[in-house]
Amino acid sequence: MDIKDKLKAIKREREARSKSKIIQDAWKNLEKDDELSTKEKLQQLINLTREEKHPRPKTPEIEPLPREPIQFFENSYQLGVKYGKVNLSSGLKINGDILSCLSKDPAFKELNLSSALFIDLETTGLSGGVGVVPFLVGMGYYRDDKFNVVQYFLGELSEEAQMIQEITQFFSDMDFQSVVTFNGKTFDIPLLETRFILYRQPFPLGGLPHLDFLYPARSLWRHKHESCRLCHLAREVVEADRSEDIPSAEIPWRYFQFLQTGNFELIEPILYHNGEDILSLLGVLIMGAQIFSEDEEICLADAMDFFGAGKIMEKVGDQQKSVLFFQRALNGRLTDEVSLEARKKLSLYFKRNGEWEKAVPLWQEMASAQKTSIHQLFSCRELAMYFEHQLKKHEEAAKIAEEGLVSSFGLSSYYEMEFRHRLERLKQKIKRSQEKKTEEKL
Repeated sequence: MDIKDKLKAIKREREARSKSKIIQDAWKNLEKDDELSTKEKLQQLINLTREEKHPRPKTPEIEPLPREPIQFFENSYQLGVKYGKVNLSSGLKINGDILSCLSKDPAFKELNLSSALFIDLETTGLSGGVGVVPFLVGMGYYRDDKFNVVQYFLGELSEEAQMIQEITQFFSDMDFQSVVTFNGKTFDIPLLETRFILYRQPFPLGGLPHLDFLYPARSLWRHKHESCRLCHLAREVVEADRSEDIPSAEIPWRYFQFLQTGNFELIEPILYHNGEDILSLLGVLIMGAQIFSEDEEICLADAMDFFGAGKIMEKVGDQQKSVLFFQRALNGRLTDEVSLEARKKLSLYFKRNGEWEKAVPLWQEMASAQKTSIHQLFSCRELAMYFEHQLKKHEEAAKIAEEGLVSSFGLSSYYEMEFRHRLERLKQKIKRSQEKKTEEKL
């Protein structure tokens, strides 16, 4: 028995003794009354010692405040306004070629952001599915020399059909030509399309070119920032102040509390959060696009950003531009891991093109790294292959393979097996070469 259990036992024993003394004293007093029978004395003793039970207070019923079924909010920002360190007008300067690279959709080549719809939903759940309702639809777009943020808020779940109709009319009036989201391909757009289908409304956004900036953002900054969540990138990349923001996980709870109480103060932080997400999406897109700009006054990118741009160009198949960005990255300050990765990508490009005079120095630099890594093992293998197949210097190749084998112990079973097989083959080649030379002498 631990100390807590002992204390509880002592407390119960003390309470029992106290109750027993009360009963004994009460019985002594009753015994002095000769007019009462024994049965009557016992009944009075029971009445005196019985604990009075107090009824639990009833929870007062709260009458919910009246709610507006659907509300529409609009905020407009002049193009000269700055969000963080970016001018909102800069979004209109992003050309279709860059948008096409970021989205991997050629349809963007003929478009720009002047006709794009930025969209972000706040929902009753984060898992998706038919049971999840988008109670707040936030949208941003350029019109009339302004960047506008509009929001449709569903105050009564029973009025969702009416809100869908109003949004349909809004889409029709605005005639958007493309969509920009952050994780919208897997969440926002499929969820919104499901709600349109449920209410038998055509979904106007379904066939439009879609730039989901989550994926290029990961390519551009995952190696640089600890998180690629939109709010984190807004603070780190755009330098936007989102100190008053609320966590996304809190939003469904706030909405359900609002439905019970009608207290709109619960919703106001959600409206702020959603509006900030729209502006953050525009801000990080502008910063990402500016990395590809040739104008040094606009491009504020560093070496880590250039490495990310190289990965973007590599994914869209523009090898020459990817090489240029990787080379620019190596001219700046990179982390050790990113530096090795950039050298690896460049070396493979030069190898494919037979530019050995450029590939070999990169492998030698990687092989001489102080800390043993997978990249170092990769470079040893490439050097061994180069000396074996290109220069036919088997002894030198075997020496490199042996160094790679020693370095691979405990680090990579794949490379360990690779170097063992290579070393065995090279020894056989060296043996045959020596035997041939001996025969020629004889």
